Amino acid sequence: MQFRRWLVVLGVYAILVSPAGAQSQAATAQSLKDQMPHLLPWSQQIAVREGWLVKRQALLLDMMRRHNVDMWIVVNEEFHDDPLTEFVAPPRPYTGNRDFFVFVDTGDKGLKKIAITGYSQESVAKFFEKSNVSQPDIPSELHALWDTYHPAHIALGIDGKRGVTRSLTKSSYEYLAKSMGPEAAQHFVPAEDLITEYLETRLPEEFETYKQMVILTDLITKRGLSNEAITPGKTTVGEAVNWFYDQMWENHVTTWFAPHLRIQHQGLTLQRERGHLRDAEWTDVFQPGDVIHLDFGVTYMGLNTDWQKMAYVLKPGETEPPAGLKQAMKNMNVVQDALTLRAARPGRTGAEVYKLAMDEMSQKGIDAMIYSHPIGNEGHGLGAWMDAHAALAEKEVLANAPGDSNLSTVQKLRKGAYLSVELNAQTAVPEWGGQKVYIMGEDDAYLTDDGYKFFIARQTEFYLINSK
Repeated sequence: MQFRRWLVVLGVYAILVSPAGAQSQAATAQSLKDQMPHLLPWSQQIAVREGWLVKRQALLLDMMRRHNVDMWIVVNEEFHDDPLTEFVAPPRPYTGNRDFFVFVDTGDKGLKKIAITGYSQESVAKFFEKSNVSQPDIPSELHALWDTYHPAHIALGIDGKRGVTRSLTKSSYEYLAKSMGPEAAQHFVPAEDLITEYLETRLPEEFETYKQMVILTDLITKRGLSNEAITPGKTTVGEAVNWFYDQMWENHVTTWFAPHLRIQHQGLTLQRERGHLRDAEWTDVFQPGDVIHLDFGVTYMGLNTDWQKMAYVLKPGETEPPAGLKQAMKNMNVVQDALTLRAARPGRTGAEVYKLAMDEMSQKGIDAMIYSHPIGNEGHGLGAWMDAHAALAEKEVLANAPGDSNLSTVQKLRKGAYLSVELNAQTAVPEWGGQKVYIMGEDDAYLTDDGYKFFIARQTEFYLINSK
C-alpha cells in the first residue's frame, strides 16, 4: 500500500497527548517534524483516483434507478469547473470551453457513458464513448441524445439545497434546453438526490488514504499548537495562520477553508459571530493563560479533512491547566460520546441523532452545541447534518404533513459515510471566576452499525505551550 510508510507516525501519539515540560515538548515537536510524510506525486494521485472512478461509476446505474433518473448530464465550463467534474470524469484540467459528461440508463444494455467535448483526450476515452467526428457538432449531438433515448427524467445540477447540487450555470442550462429541444427541456429535473448518494457514498479503497490525511492534519495541528509555531508574548495570530499555510505548501496539500484561530482568556469579553466565537484578530499576540482554539483541514486526492483542537498557554510556574479547564475538556468529550456512541445509527435522521444527544446533555446538565456535518469529497458534505437547522427542517416536514412516511424526504445516516463530529461544551471555570469557557472539538469519523468511529484517537487533554 502506497501509504504504508506513514504508519510509523502513529507510535508518537501517546507521547503527544500527555503534558510535558518545555524540553520534552520541543523534542516531541522535532520528532513530529522529522516524521512528516511525503505524499504521492500528481501523476500517481491521478492513477489512484482513476481507479476509484472505475469503481464509483460501476455504482451509478443502481443509484440512478433508485432515484428515478434516466439520464444525468454534468456540464463543465472552462475555468469555472463544475464541482462534480473531478468525481464523474478523470480528475484532470478541462479547458475545452464547455464539456458534457452524460450517463444514460439504456435498460437491458446497462449504463451508457458519453463525453461530448470539442477535443480528444485519451484519459477521457478510457471512461466515456466519444464522437468520432473531428469537429463535433455539439448541439446536434445533444439533440441526438433526446432523439435516441427519450429519457423521462433528465437530471441536472439545478434547484438543490447546497452548492454542488445547484451548480449548473444559467447559460449552460439555456444551451442544453436549446440544443436538446423544447420537448426534452420539459423533462429536466433536479439531480440533488442522485448527487447526494453519489458523493456521500465512500469507497472502501478510499479509507486508508483518508486515514492518512487525518493523521497528516493531526501532525500539523500538534506542531502548530506548540512552541515550534507559537512563542507566547511574541507570536501573533496572523503569523500562526501563515505557519499553517506554509505547512500545507511544504506537505503538498491545499485546503478548502482558511485556518481559524480563536483565543479565550480570563476576563476577556468574548465576541460571537453566527452563534460561534469570533476569530481572533491577526494582530493579537498569544499570552500566558490563553486558551487557543484551532479550526483546520486539508484537501488531497479529492477528499477533505476538518479538525478542531484546543491548546493552553501555561503561565510561568504552571505544568498543567487549571482543574476547571480540564473538566471543561471532559465535558466536551461527554458530548462526543453521546453523539457518536449512543445517538448515531444508520437509518436515523440527522435531526433524530441531534435530539437524542442534546436530550442526554440536558439530563447531565452540560451546556452543549452540536453542529456536525458530512465530509468527504466536500468539506461541508452532502447527507445528514446533525444540528439545530436539521432538527427545525424535520419539524417543518412533519408539521406540513404529519406522519412517519414524510420523513422519506429527510436525509438519513448512511453506513460507511464520513462525518465531521463538530460540537462544543460551555463550562463555568472556577479558577476564572465562574467565566464560561468554550471547548470545541471536531474529529473526522465513519459510521458503523454501532455508531461513529474516529479515524484516530480524539483529543482528551489540552496541547500545552510553554511560556519562556
